[in-house]
Amino acid sequence: MSAVHLGAHVLACPTRWSDVDENGHINNVRLVGYVQEGIYDLFRHHATAVRESLFPSGFIIARHEIDYLEQLHHRPEPLSVRLTVARLGRSSAHVEVNVCRDRLTFMRARTVVVARDRESGRSRTLSPNERRFLSTFMPDAARAEGGALATATATAPAQRVPAGVAGGGVPSSRRPRRRCRASAG
Repeated sequence: MSAVHLGAHVLACPTRWSDVDENGHINNVRLVGYVQEGIYDLFRHHATAVRESLFPSGFIIARHEIDYLEQLHHRPEPLSVRLTVARLGRSSAHVEVNVCRDRLTFMRARTVVVARDRESGRSRTLSPNERRFLSTFMPDAARAEGGALATATATAPAQRVPAGVAGGGVPSSRRPRRRCRASAG
């Protein structure tokens, strides 16, 4: 189930017991699956994409760049898979995906999604309607600069809970956790 957030597309994504590996946490390959589910939901299931028949021949994932920030464990509460568009190219969208729960970011991915031409199977130029649709998921700074992320946004460090404190203010010897950007506008 996706939610409406200003400048972002957010998908609620449950974890499954079968996603857990022998180390007791969600397997890294399954985390990539959550990223792909979020992208598919944005490009193929978003009400505007469906209504306007955008991306009729689908899309191709050209690149994933992933930072695993914390170990993620199975719980009944769904994850928030938050997508924003960092930049638009001629035929591509550079999408930033944050996988979060309880205001913590467990994984951050930067994914390049390329519009596909059905007949050739190769990339094609984004249509004006596709560009307009994707630009609604860009931060204001990126939109103002024609699709390039503002330096301040691209280099801003993750917000952290004070050292030695885990969720809920309980002292811990674990390293500080990263705050989720899912609630940011």
